[in-house]
Amino acid sequence: MKKIILIISGVLFLALCVGTTYFLYQKEKKPAEVFSTESPQMIDIIKKTVATGTIEPRREVLVKPQISGIIEKIYVKPGQEIKQGTVLAKIRIIPEMVRLNESESALNTSKINLDLAEKERIRQQKLFEDKVITQFEFIKYEQDYLIKKEQYENAKNNLDLVKNGSSARIKSTTTEIKATIDGKILDIPVKEGSNVIQANNFNEGTTIASLAKMDDLIFKGKVPESEVGKLQIGMQLNLTIGALSSDTFPARLEFIASKGIEDKGAIQFEVKAGLIPNKKNDKIRAGFSANADIILDMKPRVLAVKEKNIEFKNDCTFVYVETSKQNFVRKQIITGLSDDLFIEIKSGITKNDVLKVLDK
Repeated sequence: MKKIILIISGVLFLALCVGTTYFLYQKEKKPAEVFSTESPQMIDIIKKTVATGTIEPRREVLVKPQISGIIEKIYVKPGQEIKQGTVLAKIRIIPEMVRLNESESALNTSKINLDLAEKERIRQQKLFEDKVITQFEFIKYEQDYLIKKEQYENAKNNLDLVKNGSSARIKSTTTEIKATIDGKILDIPVKEGSNVIQANNFNEGTTIASLAKMDDLIFKGKVPESEVGKLQIGMQLNLTIGALSSDTFPARLEFIASKGIEDKGAIQFEVKAGLIPNKKNDKIRAGFSANADIILDMKPRVLAVKEKNIEFKNDCTFVYVETSKQNFVRKQIITGLSDDLFIEIKSGITKNDVLKVLDK
């Protein structure tokens, strides 16, 4: 009986050991790895670079006054379409005391000279009529009188210009600031009552208004030096404007800077592109920020795979093609144009092949 109990105990112990060993084996056994797969696609591959910048009018004009003074009246508003010659504002002149004093002094002097010349002319005319002097001698006094009279008229006009900005001789008043081109008013940076300064050799002058033709716009942006060598004048750009994100605006490259500028530690080159006329351009406002997709190259409807599924080794490229369920063979391929996400496949596989997705 004792022997039977020992045998049963041994069997139970052996079964327990076998069960524990099997449990631990199953626990440590890794499941077979399953790889994801993808197939090649027929797509358009577009190689492009992106330039960031702003939309600006090709021609923007800053209207500045010809005289200094105070803005008395503003007749227009930003956004208004105007014609050349439209009166934008009127200036009330505050005469400079030095110029006013000089002009008044010059007028008084010229009046004294005119009175003296007139008296002398009258005296000489009497002598000429009495045949005391010849006509030739009398002409000198007549001429001197006319010169003094002209000087007096000039002095009067100069004083009027200093005081009022206009004179009897100059009909068009300089106190009226007029538009110099047809276009839209972009900005009026002054208000009624503001002091303004005329433009001269020492001062740029106060801007009364900025005008531009909004039917002729350009994109002005920058591209990195790594891409500038791929650009050519005439390339097409597709502009995306942040404020008008639902639309794209075609443009054509017109200018590539010959010299780069350092910007945040990198060399950037300025580019300009003219927007192609389009009804949608009416939505654009000067100063909008924009991104320009510059198309460098394009391959329509070509066989392509995701670049991440390609293995690069030395100067060769490979993919892993599925031959049976989760069995793959390494095949060499010839690639073409890449847009940094997809890459063109020239040879090596077909659109019916199934490829292993590589974890990178």
